[in-house]
Amino acid sequence: MTDSQMLNQLAADYGRLRSEMAKVIVGQHDAVDSLLTAIFSGGHCLLIGVPGVAKTLIVNTLSQALGLQFSRIQFTPDLMPSDITGAEILDENRRFKFLQGPLFANMVLADEINRTPPKTQSALLEAMQEHAVTVSGVSHPLPSPFFVLATQNPIEQEGTYPLPEAQLDRFMFDVILDYPSFEEELQVVKTTTVDCDEKIDVVLSAGQILDYQRVIRKMPVVDNVCEYAVRLVTATRPQHPADRTSQSIADKYISWGAGPRASQYLIMGAKTHAAFHGKYSPDIEDVRAVAVEVLRHRLVRNYYAEAEGITTDHIITSLMDGK
Repeated sequence: MTDSQMLNQLAADYGRLRSEMAKVIVGQHDAVDSLLTAIFSGGHCLLIGVPGVAKTLIVNTLSQALGLQFSRIQFTPDLMPSDITGAEILDENRRFKFLQGPLFANMVLADEINRTPPKTQSALLEAMQEHAVTVSGVSHPLPSPFFVLATQNPIEQEGTYPLPEAQLDRFMFDVILDYPSFEEELQVVKTTTVDCDEKIDVVLSAGQILDYQRVIRKMPVVDNVCEYAVRLVTATRPQHPADRTSQSIADKYISWGAGPRASQYLIMGAKTHAAFHGKYSPDIEDVRAVAVEVLRHRLVRNYYAEAEGITTDHIITSLMDGK
């Protein structure tokens, strides 16, 4: 199958995946699209939403539709690194063997990642970066593909351990799940209070996902699209000498801007977004489609932005409008 044929097939499979998800998930279309974009780009996602907006259900349903091994880890203050990575144990023959932890799955849901201490957070983030864990000096590769979808509760912040900005940068997307509309919540109530169990059909296999990831990486990108992505990221950096005419927003509201990884994720996300919509190469609109969720968690607002109630989403939108 040629690359163009695979991209056509991916666009068709994307539609099938959305249809399967809609059997169980009411609304949250943007969140589902973002998760699919991150997965086929090979990135990880941070999901932020209040309890009850279907964060866990979305991830579990998606793992079923993709035919992936799913693992859920409930992060708690007493969770140790070995609880997620695994540990060396002494078997019946008095020999040490490695017992795999819950990280050894294709899709890992790190539930309430900000409720566990930094040492355990770092073990997870190292696995995200290296796609392997090291125990007793021995490196153990994780299954492929490997995705971490971490959730955070924006309320009840007392007793939590917020992720530092450098660790947040490991996540490709920061996805915010909002309350459903009245009509959507009404449908949720009607469908979940009766004896009805929808069966999710498997649309893809792990091998097919890897094939699609490879063909997406091979998609060509014209220079002006790459330049737009880099200019947008550069514009988030206060006091940066380049393109001074667009720096007023960053100088006024941002303490620290996005790094080069943001530019990489903008292009990868744009490629996947383009492939989902039947294109063979991304354009500037594809970059804009993923920009907010790529940049949202990479900008550190200053005192003036917080005092004036200026959100990172507003800053990003203003920067895009100025491009």
